Order: sequence, then C-alpha cells, then structure tokens
Amino acid sequence: MITTNVPWLEAELLEESKFFSSVTDKTIITHSSREENGFFLNEITVNGKAYGYADRHEYNGELEHKRYLRRYAKLALFLALTDFTGEKSEWGALTGIRPVKFAYSEGENWREVMSEEMRVSPEKLDMVGRIIEAQKGIYSKENGNADFFVGIPFCPSRCAYCSFVSNEIGKEKQVPQYVDALCREIEATKPFFAKYRSFYIGGGTPVSLPTDSLEKILKTIGKPGTEYTVEAGRPDCINDETLALLKAYGVTRICVNPQTFNDKTLVEIGRKHTAKDIFDKYALAKKYGFDINMDLIAGLPGESLNDFKYSVDAAAELSPENVTVHTLSLKKGSVLKEKVERLAPGEIKNMIDYSAYKLINNGFTPYYMYRQKYMAGNLENTGYAKPGKACVYNIDVMEEIASNPACGANAVSKRLFAEEDRIERYGAPKDIKTYVEKIDRIIADKTAFFDGCDRLFRTSIPRPSKP
Repeated sequence: MITTNVPWLEAELLEESKFFSSVTDKTIITHSSREENGFFLNEITVNGKAYGYADRHEYNGELEHKRYLRRYAKLALFLALTDFTGEKSEWGALTGIRPVKFAYSEGENWREVMSEEMRVSPEKLDMVGRIIEAQKGIYSKENGNADFFVGIPFCPSRCAYCSFVSNEIGKEKQVPQYVDALCREIEATKPFFAKYRSFYIGGGTPVSLPTDSLEKILKTIGKPGTEYTVEAGRPDCINDETLALLKAYGVTRICVNPQTFNDKTLVEIGRKHTAKDIFDKYALAKKYGFDINMDLIAGLPGESLNDFKYSVDAAAELSPENVTVHTLSLKKGSVLKEKVERLAPGEIKNMIDYSAYKLINNGFTPYYMYRQKYMAGNLENTGYAKPGKACVYNIDVMEEIASNPACGANAVSKRLFAEEDRIERYGAPKDIKTYVEKIDRIIADKTAFFDGCDRLFRTSIPRPSKP
C-alpha cells in the first residue's frame, strides 16, 4: 500500500515498489516537495521506518519541475526500499520501458545520470552504450521519418505466455471481413507520408491467414522497396507457397520465432511445432534469401539455465541476422499469468548474461532494448544483430524517433513532434467486430490525426536505410 501527497505520482510509485518482491504487505508513505534553488525533498516511511533524501536539479518551468519531481520521488522510494528489503536491481530506480531513449534524453551526460542518479549497474550501462553505438547511422529523430505497421490478430493457437489481442484462426468467422476492412485502412493510410523507412506486418501470426487473404493484404501494400518485415513467427505456418508469395511482394525479412529449442517446453507453452521444425523452416526460408529475425525467451516454465543455454547455442549456430532475447513477462490476459503470480529471479539473470556473452562472441551486436511490466528479475529484452543487419523498424519504434501509422484492430498509431519532444497516439478498437463495424470512423479519425504530414514533410523525408 502506498500513500503519497502527490496523487498523480501514485501509479508510478506503486510500479516502482513492485520491483521488490517482499513489499506486498508493507505500508509506504511518501511525501515529496521542492524548495528554492532546485532542491527536491523526499521523505519515505516504510512500516514506520523513516528515510529522507534531498536532490538538486535546475529546471525551467512547470513541465521540467514535474519531470524532476517524478524522477527524484521514484529514486527516493527505490533507495528506501533497497535499504529496507536488502533487494537490489540492476536497473536501479529506472522504471521506464525504454532505457536507451532515457539515455538519449540526457545528452552527453547520460552515463553519469544513469549511474549516479538512477543507480543503474555498470553492466547495464555497458549494454546501453553498445546499443547507442550500434544505432549510429540509423538513429534519426525527424518529423518526416515514418514506419508503417499492419496488424494481423490471428494465430493457429494461443501460447501460454501471450497477452496480445489474438484470435485462433480456425475459430474466427470474421477473417474475410477483417481483411477487407484492413485493406481499406491501408489504402487510406499509406498517403499520410511520402516515404517510409520500413514496413512491418506483425501479429498474431500473419502467415496463418489463408493464402488469398494474405496476398490481398500484400497487394494493397504494394512493393515498398525498403526494409519490409513479416512476422512469419510460427514454424508450423511456414511453407514454400507462403515464402514465395512474400518474396514476390518485396518482403526482405521474416521472423522465425523458436522461443525455445526444447521440445518439452514447446508443448508446455502451447506451441504446435518441434525443434526440428525450426531447423527445417529456417533452412527453407534461407533458400528464398530472407534476412531472418529470431526470438528466444528466458525464464519459460520448467527451463533450467542449461535448457536455455541449449536454445541460445542453437540460435547462434544457425546464425540468423537478428536474435532478440526476451525475459519472460507475466502479462495480464495470458494463461501463464493465471497460473503463476510472480516468477522468482532464480537463474534468469544468468540466462540473460549468458545470452549476451554467447551472442556478442558469435558476431552479434546489441542494437535495441526495451523493458516490460512484471518481467522476471526486473530485467529486459535485447535485440542483437549481425553487422549491417539491424532492423530499422525495431530501432525507430523502441526509441520513438519516427511517426508510426498503424493499421488493424488494436493498432496504435504514433505521430512524432520532434521539436517538442513528444509523441501523440491514436488507438484502434481491440475487438475485431468493433473494428470492422467502425472502419469508416477509424479512417476518418486517423486522417484527422495525421492531417498535414505529407504536405508538411514531403521534401524533408530521407531515403530509407538499406536493411
């Protein structure tokens, strides 16, 4: 329980406290204030034990005042709970999902701020530094930059850890209506920007669609001539016909996502493929010349450090262009969340450390990172890429440095206002039936949301980076 004198901070302070597994039954009282000369004062009481902290930072105006009040209130709570519980976190008091974006926002002094103020560990600072270096030549925060997203909320089955709005393709009767509405939205949305840095069709599992439905979507998008990713995802949905279709429409990379190379775990999490299928479908996809992204998850039910090492070693041996290592997150709406309340950190830190060691020493470089709520061990997800193979879409979306027109049910469009350092969002309905019924209103709303983008930025949009 948290009580604070600053009501708008309550949710963030509560989120900070959840990083500490032993505070669920503690009473926490926080009091935040400011004095002249930029001093921020925070008093924290945890089950009657009092803590006091004073930090100083110059600010200009009310927006900056709130920014630093938030920062130092969270830092004070982190320090108090660290002392009270004896628990530590490698990310310190940093709660945001985008650590690298935070570093960019602090300018040249990012390392000092993250280390001395936010108490981030040297190991995580090193990863952030590597990522910033890897993003050079791709990172570009300009109003005219844009990436196009298309959402396909269908899968052959639902994985135990999944909380996405995704429907089993065999049980969904509105697939044709959804595809028709989606194609209308794509046609209306594409002109919002003159050029796009990348295109991404995500899911769900887009290739679980009937071939004619998938081709209708691909035909509506056209051949962008830039980085173009399709989340093929499930090896059991990948075949010659689909790969040939993707290639014909200019797709440059696909996702073949094992999550694990252990057959026992694949059954446990509800995947409908085997480890052998992963190897077979990877080889098949390579025949078509696609760059390949792969996902692995650390902390899956029943897996030991050695189990996870086996999966990392297998992925490294295959040597795809991208490997993203996720830390399992117990998300609301997932089957796994209903069975497990909290994952003990256990060996998960060792899993993440091993993946970094193995992949970096096999020619991969970390190039993007993000965090989620309820992550095991309060860790992170990190994407690794071979030289010259970083995914532009991943960088742009994670660092929020480009507008992101998004089509489909539950798709969230983002519009970047670079000079003001802010993002505005427009979200489509989650439910497929509602999305189909309201497609005219969605198109009208999005047109108003992006009004002027093409007209204002047509001459300033750089050519897309080669994937």
